[in-house]
Amino acid sequence: MKKILFLLCIAHFAMAQNIAKIDSGSINQAKYRILFPQNWKGKLVMYAHGYEFMGTRPFQSQNPEFLTRMQPFLERGFAVAASDYQYQGFALPQGVDDTEALRQYFVSKYGKPDSTFMVGHSMGGGITLATVENFGKNYNGALPLCPLSSRPYLQCRKEFDMYATFNGLFPNVATSLSEIFDLSKPYQAQSPNKMMAKVMGIKKAILAKDSALAVAFAKRFDLKLDDLPFSLFFNENVLRDVAQKAKGNPFDNTNTLYSGFPDNLLVNQKAERLPATANPDVIFSKYDRSGNINVPTVLMHTVYDQLIPATYGVVNFENMVHQQHKDQYFTVKYTNGQGHCNFSPQQTGKAFDELRTWVKTGNKAKAGFME
Repeated sequence: MKKILFLLCIAHFAMAQNIAKIDSGSINQAKYRILFPQNWKGKLVMYAHGYEFMGTRPFQSQNPEFLTRMQPFLERGFAVAASDYQYQGFALPQGVDDTEALRQYFVSKYGKPDSTFMVGHSMGGGITLATVENFGKNYNGALPLCPLSSRPYLQCRKEFDMYATFNGLFPNVATSLSEIFDLSKPYQAQSPNKMMAKVMGIKKAILAKDSALAVAFAKRFDLKLDDLPFSLFFNENVLRDVAQKAKGNPFDNTNTLYSGFPDNLLVNQKAERLPATANPDVIFSKYDRSGNINVPTVLMHTVYDQLIPATYGVVNFENMVHQQHKDQYFTVKYTNGQGHCNFSPQQTGKAFDELRTWVKTGNKAKAGFME
């Protein structure tokens, strides 16, 4: 009965959002959803979602809010096709494969679209870039939003280093790296339902120990103090997930010299140190970032992002694109958004319009601030 009521709710909501048809099913055990607007014009957006904690329900494309988030594309007459991927957590390589499988399904069932664009948020932005790096011939353009656009190893290594240095300066507040990467214990992701309680506990503990040091530590990782506890909570789940998928610790900081802190000597003496016990290539090598893009790509990022700071979301990838001599295909837009993927529907729609105009006219979209 609950399932029937849920499906009825989805159908009613879809009608309210001016959606003519929803095609849903499973490809290679990856659930998918394709939305068709009333004014479908034979155009397609392939969409890649961001990181999900293992065990999260419902999957992103099965959530009624997904229909609302896709409105900027649906309103412009685009169908939207999104895969839930075969598994949750760090799924960047799998997300690329499952998105490509879904695109092929769409073409075989509905015919080749008039135009196809790749769009994604966060880890889905990384999937977007990896898709156009490896399957760019199938796309007219790409819109990665606050993407995991650096090399995935480097992004996850940042989370590892944050824990290593935090645990040295603020012992017994967050989970130790040795516990996170201890595979002898059954895997269990932290429940999102317990997030607020744990976040408040971390904040209270660090302020009680040394509020000035806490501020400086947060700044070292491009964070506001209020966002540090949440980032630690989120990153613990990411690292636990990486440990399971890599079957050990793919990082090694026994030779790392940390800097950028008020007392670098103290940090290096106190930091938690772990040797690598797993090959990082197991989960990070497939579709590793290259910067070799060949279609117009508008990357949009907020000026402040508590999960993927601009250094990892823009700068590293920009350098890779330049090294590949592909600057003509790359434009960066930034907003004053204060948080990860904190864009308005209007900003998303405007960035998408500028990308489409670039594709249509051949005139590169102008980089810079977006209102």
